Amino acid sequence: MDNRSEVREFLVSRRGKVTPDQVGLAAHGGTRRVPGLRRSEVAELAGVSVEYYTQLERGSLRGASESVLDAVARALRLNEDERAHLFDLARAANAGAAVRRRPAARRVRPAIQQILDGQLSPAWVGNGRSDIVAVNRLARALYSPLFDDPVRPVNHARFRFLNPRAGDFYRDWDLAARDIVAVLRAEAGKNPYDQELTGLIGELCTRSEEFGRLWAAHDVRHHRSGIKRLHHPVVGDLDLSYEGLELPSDPGLVLFVYTAEPASSSQQALDLLASWAATLARQEQGEQEQRQS
Repeated sequence: MDNRSEVREFLVSRRGKVTPDQVGLAAHGGTRRVPGLRRSEVAELAGVSVEYYTQLERGSLRGASESVLDAVARALRLNEDERAHLFDLARAANAGAAVRRRPAARRVRPAIQQILDGQLSPAWVGNGRSDIVAVNRLARALYSPLFDDPVRPVNHARFRFLNPRAGDFYRDWDLAARDIVAVLRAEAGKNPYDQELTGLIGELCTRSEEFGRLWAAHDVRHHRSGIKRLHHPVVGDLDLSYEGLELPSDPGLVLFVYTAEPASSSQQALDLLASWAATLARQEQGEQEQRQS
């Protein structure tokens, strides 16, 4: 992905979302040629020259200081995730193609798997490409529709946009799409030279008009907490709270733990899911023993 075009399109998209009234600027008379703020208005709010802001918006963040980036973020009313994305784009611009981050991990250390297996709730580890890297038994059962897809690695984005079963699984259909795309956009800003990420985005843009439309919006988000509203084919509807915990010793990986309200219908569904998962595990073990005998 080209850093300059990413910077240009991101800044233009954010500028288009801010109105003069929102930032205390009196709207000038006449018809405005662009939605949101003009470049000159952003420059005024950021305390830089119009020429310099124009250079930034044309995609040239190389050499931009932290104070300038902060000023632009304030002028454009960027939220925390958007501000982080702007700084990621600046770091990528300064590093250049010669300095590349390691590709997103596809497996976890044994100690992390032990932590997953010790959880009584669904728990799994994902990377920035929306791959499921590791799971415990209950998370494997929860996401069984994703694992039923033979394509590997198991990937939330590919399932949501390309698998027809996703329509039954995600009860918050539109929100799930926006969240997944926003996470991929944030990852692309941090790691623009990840060829597998670029390939995944290219595949989704080619095969899903919906994904292409959402990708063009340049929205970003770091997926760390919230509510998952899912419909499991065996146990029915679940409303699950989740928390995402970054793994400092494993950069790029996040551990997610899901919980249900005690005594709720979702907790009852999780209990049933655990029973179902245990039954499947016993069947698989029996089949394996038969093959070995």
